[in-house]
Amino acid sequence: MRKPAGTNAPRPAASADEGLLLPAMLAATVVAAVPLSYVGAYDRFTWWLESVPVLVALPLLALTWRRHRLSDILYVFIALHALVLLLGGHYTYARVPLGDYAGHLFGWERNNYDKLGHFAQGFVPALLTREILIRFSPFRAAPHSWYVPILAVAAPLAFSALYEIIEWQAALLAGAAADEFLGTQGDVWDTQSDMALALAGAICAVVLLARLHDRSIAKVEARTANRP
Repeated sequence: MRKPAGTNAPRPAASADEGLLLPAMLAATVVAAVPLSYVGAYDRFTWWLESVPVLVALPLLALTWRRHRLSDILYVFIALHALVLLLGGHYTYARVPLGDYAGHLFGWERNNYDKLGHFAQGFVPALLTREILIRFSPFRAAPHSWYVPILAVAAPLAFSALYEIIEWQAALLAGAAADEFLGTQGDVWDTQSDMALALAGAICAVVLLARLHDRSIAKVEARTANRP
């Protein structure tokens, strides 16, 4: 029997805009969340300090979309991290209702929502670092080199330490106005636990999501391979 016409025809090359829907929906969600977070914010000074990473990341990701599109899984976690930051900026981390609810549920003496933020501060940058190393660095030739997971954990931990230094300097410059930004809530080990959670987040991302991340990277590279 003759095969139907077109059975052996080559599949058309992937469109340059294939896979746009998910990132566009995530971007729209975060863009809509920015004014919602700002309006009625508990402390505007704290809002700006907490939300600056989102305000910088949004245009940067838009500008790099065409030439350096990231994997879908990374866009999802970047969007989730942005929402964590914007929620913390709206209420200040010590007053986020979700943290109060969890405190009552688990018997915590303080609002630990900021700890979620610091876990994400390790988790998401670890995925970002891993993807940059695998796709846009000399490690592209050896994506499973043992250097990749080590650097993917070390980079977020270094950033977490830098962030704590920034918090310290903000407190020195702004005085009492920076109390909400610091959000230590009387915990003398707040800085150390923040960095420990960032380290834990980075390790979890690299250990638990490596295979899923690899598959997502393979998909985005297949989409962009035939881009003019």
